[in-house]
Amino acid sequence: MKCIEVTLGDDKIFELGCEFISQLRELESSCFEYHWSEEQFRLGLEKKAFYVLGYVENGFLVGYLAYSLVLKEMEVLNLGVHPDFRRRGIGRALMLNLMHKCRQMEIKRGLLDVKETNHPAISLYESLGFKKVGVRKKYYPDTREDAHLYDLDFDGF
Repeated sequence: MKCIEVTLGDDKIFELGCEFISQLRELESSCFEYHWSEEQFRLGLEKKAFYVLGYVENGFLVGYLAYSLVLKEMEVLNLGVHPDFRRRGIGRALMLNLMHKCRQMEIKRGLLDVKETNHPAISLYESLGFKKVGVRKKYYPDTREDAHLYDLDFDGF
């Protein structure tokens, strides 16, 4: 799989806008079987229904984190790292960046769901202080796997 080249400054993590939709879709398709359409990305970003952080390594978009903000809650929608760049701390860096933003905005709670078999992601989220609070049976449309629900109380962290 090829990586997506981008032209930016020295920042590794930055907010992505609509101009990055094609790169986002290509990156997402290398990360997941089930992915968002161009229209879903465009409408979500245009209407600010969600936001996306990107991670650049040597000029290539290799990771992204989509999240939403509603009142004082943040929800992680998608976290993806190109397969050739996994296990290098990119997912952690994106999550820590988002958590820092949340604290600055006085967000009170963080939420996410994760496939029951995604052990690396579960380990990451738990190491960051997320606690398992429930299960949604057969939640994911691509695999029919259960979703494990996680919660983070920013006040208690």
